[in-house]
Amino acid sequence: MVIPAINVSAGIQPLGITPKGEMEVPSNTVDVGWFKLGTLPGEKGSAIIAGHYDGGKGQSGVFTKLNELRKGDKLFIEDSLGKTIAFIVRQTTSYDPGYADEVFSRNDATYLNLTTCDR
Repeated sequence: MVIPAINVSAGIQPLGITPKGEMEVPSNTVDVGWFKLGTLPGEKGSAIIAGHYDGGKGQSGVFTKLNELRKGDKLFIEDSLGKTIAFIVRQTTSYDPGYADEVFSRNDATYLNLTTCDR
């Protein structure tokens, strides 16, 4: 995943569900994770990409500057076949913990939803 506006160039890990029924998170602060039980990026529905805001020792995470994205910014994902898919930021929204059903459930068009735990 590449997001030039916030200087992100990250690998993508597949994410599933934890034993507590929550979405897994990436195993490190430099990669992002795609929720593999949902939509593939570029397909109709809500594809989810998660990244850490920071690490346990205070280091910056891949999505430390996610809140700096603006409408019109571009981002790119390379699929497993080497094809690059381009996306444009249409909106940014903050949710309280536990109130992000819309992030996962929109299926009336193609969505790529980026999420982090803070700011």
